[in-house]
Order: sequence, then C-alpha cells, then structure tokens
Amino acid sequence: MVSNHESCIKACQECFVNCQICLANMVGKESDNDCPNCCIQCIDACLICIKFLVGGIKFTKEYCLLCAEVCEWCAEQCQQHEHDHCKVCAASCLACAHECRRYAAIQLNG
Repeated sequence: MVSNHESCIKACQECFVNCQICLANMVGKESDNDCPNCCIQCIDACLICIKFLVGGIKFTKEYCLLCAEVCEWCAEQCQQHEHDHCKVCAASCLACAHECRRYAAIQLNG
C-alpha cells in the first residue's frame, strides 16, 4: 500500500508533467481564459509541494492546501478547452488537488 505521503508526491509529479505538456502545446495558441498561465502556476505549485513533502517542512499541510487551490483553478481553466492535452491536464490537476487535500486532512486529524 502506498503511504499518503507517497500518493500525494505521485499525484503532484503527474500533475507537474501534464501541466508541462499542456503548456508546451498551448504556446502560441489563443486562449480566452487563464490557460496556459494556470499551467505555469500549477507547475511551480506542484514542484514546491513535492519539495515540502520530501523535506518534511513544517508548513507542508498548509502548502498542500494551497497547491490544491492552484490545481483546482488550473483544472477549471483547462476543462474549458477541447484539446486532449487540456483534458488530461485538468484530470491530473483534480487528482492532485484531491490527494493534497486528503494529505492535509490526515495531518490535521493525525
């Protein structure tokens, strides 16, 4: 069984990669919302979240909640597009947000 810590890291890694792919595919394309800007923000949020999780930093729980908010915002933006890479990005953002919130809840109750 994968620990909560590891499943959150894995979700952040997957989101990081899918946001990178979405960003690369959106370069030079018109967007009527915050995509691809949200992908840039989400890439940074996931990378920092991974660093917090691996490092056992004091504010990891709080940062996981912030990362979840960024991921949910990115998912909301990417879901508005019909591109396959945007749909994959949105799905991985939602999965990451879920894992980050779950990790934070376990830390709060543990």
